[in-house]
Amino acid sequence: MLEQRTVLFLFSDTGAGHRRAAEAVVEALDARYPGTFVSVLCDPLRGPTASRPQRWLAGLYGPCVRWAPWAWGAAYYVSNSRPAMAVLWRSAFSSARRPATAAAAAIQPDVIVSCHPLTGRAALQAAARPGAAGPVPVVTVVTDMAAVHASWRYPRADLIAVPSEPARRRCQAGPAGHADRCVQTGLPVESRAQSGPLPLADRSALRRSLGLGEQDFVVLLSGGGEGCGGLARRAAAIVRQRDDLHVVAACGRNDRVRRRLGALTAKAGGRLTVLGFTRDFTDWLHSADLVVTKPGPGILAEAACCGVPMLMTSHLPGQERGNSRLVVRAGAGRTARGVRSMLRQLAVLRADPAALASMRQASRLLARPRAADEVASQIARLAGLSAPAAADLEMTR
Repeated sequence: MLEQRTVLFLFSDTGAGHRRAAEAVVEALDARYPGTFVSVLCDPLRGPTASRPQRWLAGLYGPCVRWAPWAWGAAYYVSNSRPAMAVLWRSAFSSARRPATAAAAAIQPDVIVSCHPLTGRAALQAAARPGAAGPVPVVTVVTDMAAVHASWRYPRADLIAVPSEPARRRCQAGPAGHADRCVQTGLPVESRAQSGPLPLADRSALRRSLGLGEQDFVVLLSGGGEGCGGLARRAAAIVRQRDDLHVVAACGRNDRVRRRLGALTAKAGGRLTVLGFTRDFTDWLHSADLVVTKPGPGILAEAACCGVPMLMTSHLPGQERGNSRLVVRAGAGRTARGVRSMLRQLAVLRADPAALASMRQASRLLARPRAADEVASQIARLAGLSAPAAADLEMTR
């Protein structure tokens, strides 16, 4: 019987993508190596063990991206250098070390995995804590699709898992010695998104279970975990001007937008479904004909794995601009900055099934559905799981 290994995952609930990436890797470890890994998730920025000032600072993310994205952009660009991040890690984010180190001391992990740009340094500090039995490998799972911020690049992790070729080039341009530590895996997504587009019969059954018509043209409208990007305004405009579409508005944690759109459902004649934060988001992606979204990395990766065309209507200044360019260059999506542009693009795509089919195919080609498995394999290697043992475990799946 193999000795169990423990993996400490550091992330933060700023947005939804960091937690989803961590949970996707945990799921892959459990599936590939059953009974071998014990995974522990820790949020050193917003979790219960984080300091009150740290929780307050990290909690600014939601209000900032909803109401002042320009401020987010300014903070992104000002901090996007090695000297700037060195200052921030020693000041604003220095207290993230304590929860991470305490968690590592409690569970004695064999590997530490950082899934957030501001937990990488805390991961290294936890790995080098006094009293550790030996060197603890650190893995960084980068969730920026293309434009990789300095906060990902400069902590010297033992392995950096990147989601794309542009991201790999950016990480390799970091400190000396980073090039041989970068592995292009894709962005980890949960197993339900890895299967690709559903067969027609399964998709029809799923739509019925979600209360959608089998013949509806379903537009899934998303503003990320914080429900930002003018979600309410865009959903209301589609409902008013397009009576041939069924809109599903995923509002995330934005209860204000959810209530506002909920008041519109009675007037929409059954053409509007409003969601809060949901764990079944992948089911809605599988049911959609088109996803209209801001280009957050998590939803782009999941949409690609589900083979859904993408219409990107807004982006946060900084990394999301690069995400959008990556999808457009692949032919898997288009951009539409304003409401009028969005409505024009919806009209064009609704009337052009061939264009949608081409985008759908490009979306599938962009996908890296086995990303979580690849990251899990790297973690197993760093945890000392020998190749023969890994092969034996694979046979038990």
